[in-house]
Amino acid sequence: MSAGAGQAAFAGGAEALWTPRVNPWIVTMTVMLATFMEVLDGTIANVALPHIASNLAVSIDEATWVLTSYLVSNAIILPISGWFASLFGRKNFYMVCVALFTISSLLCAMATSLGMLVVLRIIQGLGGGALQPTAQAILVESHPPRKQGLAMAAFGMGVVVAPIIGPTLGGWITDNYTWRWIFLINIPVGILALLLTSALVDDPPYLVRRSLRTLRIDYVGLGLVAVGLGFLQVVLDKGQREDWFGSQFIVACTVIFSLGLAGAVVWELWTREPVVDLRLLKDRNFLLANLLMFMLGFVLYGSTVLIPVFLQTLLGYTALLSGLALSPGGLVTMVMLPIAGVLLPRLGPRWLIATGLLTGGLALFYMAGWNLQIDFHAAMMGRVYQAFGLAFLFVPINAAAFTFIPKPKLQNATGIINLARNIGGSAGVAFVTTMLVRRAQFHQQVLVGHVTPYDYNFLVFLRGAGQFLFGQGSSLPQASDQAQGLAYLLVQQQAGMLAFIDDFWLLGVFFLALIPLALALKKPPAAKAAAPLPM
Repeated sequence: MSAGAGQAAFAGGAEALWTPRVNPWIVTMTVMLATFMEVLDGTIANVALPHIASNLAVSIDEATWVLTSYLVSNAIILPISGWFASLFGRKNFYMVCVALFTISSLLCAMATSLGMLVVLRIIQGLGGGALQPTAQAILVESHPPRKQGLAMAAFGMGVVVAPIIGPTLGGWITDNYTWRWIFLINIPVGILALLLTSALVDDPPYLVRRSLRTLRIDYVGLGLVAVGLGFLQVVLDKGQREDWFGSQFIVACTVIFSLGLAGAVVWELWTREPVVDLRLLKDRNFLLANLLMFMLGFVLYGSTVLIPVFLQTLLGYTALLSGLALSPGGLVTMVMLPIAGVLLPRLGPRWLIATGLLTGGLALFYMAGWNLQIDFHAAMMGRVYQAFGLAFLFVPINAAAFTFIPKPKLQNATGIINLARNIGGSAGVAFVTTMLVRRAQFHQQVLVGHVTPYDYNFLVFLRGAGQFLFGQGSSLPQASDQAQGLAYLLVQQQAGMLAFIDDFWLLGVFFLALIPLALALKKPPAAKAAAPLPM
């Protein structure tokens, strides 16, 4: 037997036999600490932007770079986390990321200018972006196949629930304390995560650590990936605010990211030691799972933006009350994720994903039936129905993605699929906000066509409103002007309501259209599919 064959046999045996030296669920809870903290930090700062802008004496538009800078660096580090893990070792790399995220959080809280805060958020995004794929790789390899569904359910609690509670928690903190506390709360969690990881987490023997002497550094790949993903994130985040391709800035960024990503794909498929192993996408399950995860992020983050905006702008809810309307959905997800993990070994991922897509699509159609008279319970139940479907998506999609991926490739695979979810989320937010503006303009033009002196219903409304306002003490000329203003306000409200309906309806259609993709997934090996349920 050759040396290469012997090493391969050893790696295969080590992969099959290795187990962590502590209970895998202790490892799970350890890595979930920092992951939850990082995902929460991605959304908790959104509601604090007005406070940050006021405190640092900048405009709201300038302050949005606090969010954009984090997302850009986050996107860049995600797909190359596997390369860094092979250089430093997975445990060491994870601890460096936790430390970097924690220290930069402390410095963010101490920032005295917008420029300083943006630079620190870039550093924070670099540390935080690699936490998700690294934690996910640790979870998958720490559990036997029959229990990986439950492990993914635990991971899903952080990834799915954190964006839901982030805006509510951020609003409460900024209302009762200062915006700096949204960063300071990371410090004790980060320190605890570092101590536990150092004591409890180990690298498996098949994870080959490379040295700088033997590792060929893919500078071209690193540069192309960083440029492509960085400028893509800027386009998605700034596109609507800059009027998309009506802006030379957005056009320039689009050209740069298109060339960067196209060059990255060609280069990474050609080079022998790519920084991002795109060859993993040759596996059908992994490719389809990435498409499904992209759309899950698209719909999850898009609807998470839509619902609070709808409740606050059209129904007059406070930020806290709109957050409370979303909270029961988070609780439903937390309850259903472990159930999905238990059902996965018995039913397989395909039908669970199809069920989640169908349920999520129907929930969005339910939201498309909302109007300006819905009560708190109806708003809450829309999110509850959607959360029920989401629980049957995250766990099975991840399980299907890694079914045929060798364990030494897990870090690369988790980086790619987490990138798909994050870019999907950014694309979803960009899509729904753009559609909201464009469809509101369209519906307003249609409705204004009925606001004429020749429309009988409009004249009846003006007469009734004028009489009411006159009875409230306004003079006849004032009552007439106020009735006209009231009519215009109602047109704006109805146009906005119809725009939200269009958004919810389209997101529902997207979900239902993905069901054939779910059914096209390959079945897991018979041993995995027939494995007994975890006890």
